[in-house]
Amino acid sequence: MDLKEFNENGHKLIDWITEYLQTLESYPVKSPLQPGEVKKALPIHPPERPEEWESQMSDFEKIILPGMTHWQHPRFFAYFPANNSYPSILGELLTAAMGAQCMSWQTSPAATELEERVMEWLRELIGLPETFTGVIEETATSSTLCAILSARERATSFLSNEEGLQASHRLRVYCSQEAHSSIEKDVKIAGIGRKNLCKIPVDSAYAMIPEELEKAVQRDLAAGLHPMAVIAALGTTGSTALDPLVPLGRICKEHNLWFHVDGAYAGSALLLPEMRHIAAGIEEADSFVFNPHKWLFTNFDLSAYFVKDVSTLIRTFEILPEYLKTAEGDRVINYRDWGIALGRRFRALKLWMVLRTYGAEGLRETLRNHIRWAAWLRERIEKAPDFELMAPAPLSTVCFRFRPAGIDETQIDRINNILMEKLNGSGFLYLTHTKLNGRFTLRLVVAQTHVTKRHVEEAWEAVSSTARSLPVSS
Repeated sequence: MDLKEFNENGHKLIDWITEYLQTLESYPVKSPLQPGEVKKALPIHPPERPEEWESQMSDFEKIILPGMTHWQHPRFFAYFPANNSYPSILGELLTAAMGAQCMSWQTSPAATELEERVMEWLRELIGLPETFTGVIEETATSSTLCAILSARERATSFLSNEEGLQASHRLRVYCSQEAHSSIEKDVKIAGIGRKNLCKIPVDSAYAMIPEELEKAVQRDLAAGLHPMAVIAALGTTGSTALDPLVPLGRICKEHNLWFHVDGAYAGSALLLPEMRHIAAGIEEADSFVFNPHKWLFTNFDLSAYFVKDVSTLIRTFEILPEYLKTAEGDRVINYRDWGIALGRRFRALKLWMVLRTYGAEGLRETLRNHIRWAAWLRERIEKAPDFELMAPAPLSTVCFRFRPAGIDETQIDRINNILMEKLNGSGFLYLTHTKLNGRFTLRLVVAQTHVTKRHVEEAWEAVSSTARSLPVSS
């Protein structure tokens, strides 16, 4: 492909993307394909000769597109979203065109300084104290791993980096029973070990109980173990439960524990002044993460990681082989030393364009709408005699179940599983489940870029009518 063909095909591709986004509602939200169908349709061997772009796009439409789950569909209510937006797509296109490796200031000065400024903007937008400094990481998993590794080094006076974990006592990390599963992966990668991740009981709202954390820390100290870090959830994945940051921060301060707050999804809500009470006490945290690629309309991947002690972060990750030494030295930021990856994409560009295109007020209004529409759904569920709200819904995630009369809990679990499969199999919408108190619970997340109240109303109509059409046997 030469530059002329690139220009022609690029214009056609923008037209295709525009039509796709305009007609998203005509697609089934969840792909109906079975495992192996796409791979079977693909050639076993790579092509020996160049193939025309038209042929590639034809195969994309025939083979790939039917096997895609449409995450930007306005009736995608599953998981947490991985949103994009028009300015984000264009920003990503520019990033791809530049093809820059942004590991240090010298490799791309503008990328480094734009990231620095954009993270200052984000800090201001969410009301985070200026004692925090931000850096863009890939995901909340990566950001939390940075926190755990920094906590490990602080707890071992940086001996773990030099001598390995055998230089330390048995380290312990604490999180709630409802915390994200990625924390288990992080403690394994960090060499802490899954058996040293202590899961603290939760209350009736699925938030960590501070008194139980204190007991666990005291037990470990008495056993000669080394408490290291607490990971609090500002919005759990299952039910968006909010761990109480004030008492948790007090415990961390008393025992010199690294205090990390995971707000991967819920952190975006802090753009709303009226929602900042959910993060009361965050000023005591050592680090905080939220993902603009979830609920701030910036396509995957982009995680905003904020830390108080930048020197500990850098000392944990810094490397300086001869080929990376530059004349600027300490006068500039080299983000390669602020996280796990050496190579870095120009992620800040798309976020910069999203913030400028929406403006703070545009972002706030969109978030407020999502929270309002989720509240509307919550009210419908509370008024329905055969449905049950399963958890508080402080933001835009609603946890509920169908509960017809005359059947036991096991049958209720079964009928809700059937309901979910029937709804998702229809292609009309897509939602997922969790288990709360051991009970099968449906989750519906109102956070998509293009969702409107109409889509939420249609979803409730589909859920309620489908549920009531199911045969119920006692």
